[in-house]
Amino acid sequence: MEEAQDFAADIIQSDSTDALEAPRVPVEPAPPITSRFLYVDVAAMRAKQLRKGARLRYDVEPGTPTPKKPERQAMEEVRLCLVHYTIPPWKGVGVRAAEEEAAAAAAEAAALAAGE
Repeated sequence: MEEAQDFAADIIQSDSTDALEAPRVPVEPAPPITSRFLYVDVAAMRAKQLRKGARLRYDVEPGTPTPKKPERQAMEEVRLCLVHYTIPPWKGVGVRAAEEEAAAAAAEAAALAAGE
């Protein structure tokens, strides 16, 4: 029984050292954010990750005041270009409604043509 516990302890220790050696900072910096609305969205998503237990992507120097709230930590990460993001393609506003109106008009025209 004791041997099994020692084996489990060795596995836990080896996993924890591998996790510490892995880089936390992305290799390439993210493109800078120029829109304040995009900045808020990206920081909010990163803050959500931090609240769920994600680790910080920047190192804190001893003696330097650091933000304690995940929202402020996320904002600092975004400011340092450490958070990668993707912007979904814009599909336009009202495109579906216009297509539905065109289809309804075509169906109505076909019904009138069939009735004549």
